[in-house]
Amino acid sequence: MRRPGLRTRVAAAFAAGAFALSASMAVLSYQFTTQALMAGRERNALRSAYLDAGVAQNGLATPDPDIVGVLRSLNTGTTRRALLHRDGRWYARDVDAGVTDSIPAGVRRLVEQGQLGMQRVQTETGPAVVVGVPLPSSTGFYVIDSLHELDHTLRVLALVLTLVAAGTTAAGAGLGWYLARRALRPLDTVAAAAREITAGDLDARLDPAAEPDLERLTAAFNQMVDQLSARLERDRRFAADVSHELRSPLQTLAAATSVLDRNRTRLDDRTATAVTLLSGEVARFQHLVTDLLELARDDQPQRTPVDVADLCRQVCRSRGLAPEVVSVEGPARTWAVDRRRFAQILGNLLDNADRHGGGATAVRVRAGAERLVLEVDDEGPGVRPEDRTAIFDRFVRGPAAGARGDSDGTGLGLALVARHAAAHGGCAEVTDRPGGGARFRIEIPA
Repeated sequence: MRRPGLRTRVAAAFAAGAFALSASMAVLSYQFTTQALMAGRERNALRSAYLDAGVAQNGLATPDPDIVGVLRSLNTGTTRRALLHRDGRWYARDVDAGVTDSIPAGVRRLVEQGQLGMQRVQTETGPAVVVGVPLPSSTGFYVIDSLHELDHTLRVLALVLTLVAAGTTAAGAGLGWYLARRALRPLDTVAAAAREITAGDLDARLDPAAEPDLERLTAAFNQMVDQLSARLERDRRFAADVSHELRSPLQTLAAATSVLDRNRTRLDDRTATAVTLLSGEVARFQHLVTDLLELARDDQPQRTPVDVADLCRQVCRSRGLAPEVVSVEGPARTWAVDRRRFAQILGNLLDNADRHGGGATAVRVRAGAERLVLEVDDEGPGVRPEDRTAIFDRFVRGPAAGARGDSDGTGLGLALVARHAAAHGGCAEVTDRPGGGARFRIEIPA
């Protein structure tokens, strides 16, 4: 399973922190508010019950009191219900079956013992608080005070606190993402410079003054690029120097081999065979030195408007291929490229297809407003996915080359293709051709 990115982890951490803080504050706020409101509501219920009990006591002081009339004279409103228990009977202002079941047994015992009782209960109509007040003559006065409005208020409060916690969590995640993006912006600059260096621009550097907090990273990065550039320059000069030094003795060797080859008929069979092998190896050696010199060149492409379709047909014709193998797509016919390098790109791809892929089956050119794409298809065994990057390295003659057959080349053809594509600011890649074989793709931006 892929690990989440740093930005995602930072945003998740901020969201978790915001959620923990907001949830804690919401729970504490809800509890404190609930306790305060409930305590106030119980005090009001107790005060109202005392007042109603006083009125009821005065009404019961007559010799033959009208108990129901006394209860109906109480101003209980719509949220309170008054009951009276006397001589083993329950009295209420209205017929309300089952209302006495809401009186808790604990409250009744306290009232029977001459003590005040109060308890919160759950009735059929919702939460309520029951207050019991003892009266003379073993009479108990009870008030069931509904807490429906308070319960509704607390539900709304809980919903609001939940929404606030959710909003705070979302804001924390957004803040974390924003801060992570700002904090990682210098690393994006480093990544962009690294991509430019990978594309071949060794002049890319980081500005030490752009981010003072990353001064050490910037200095180390620039120093690394300087050392890399110096090493590549030394390697280039070494390859160029060696190649130049080899050209003179190689030309002499090639001339001597040419003399022997012209007089092959005067030689015995074994000597003639040796001369043939020597002539082939000298020719291969010459191609190798020429390719090394080409790789050692550091000049920039000389871009000029080129009819790429016509150039591709000329290169194909020089390799013995019919011009009809070239197909052109797109409105643009001319493109600003280095004619020599582009011709060598296509020539090397055709040679590679002929040597390893059974010959090229199609050459496609797509020239548009933003990029030029060159594709060469062959009908060989293709290239394994694990070798599709290494195949463009220098002197690749191991598994990457062996997967496409035996080779008598220099091992530098595809490296030159990648080098010339990069010099144009483009790239080279290989994929599978539908139906079998390999498809080499060169992309050059405007």
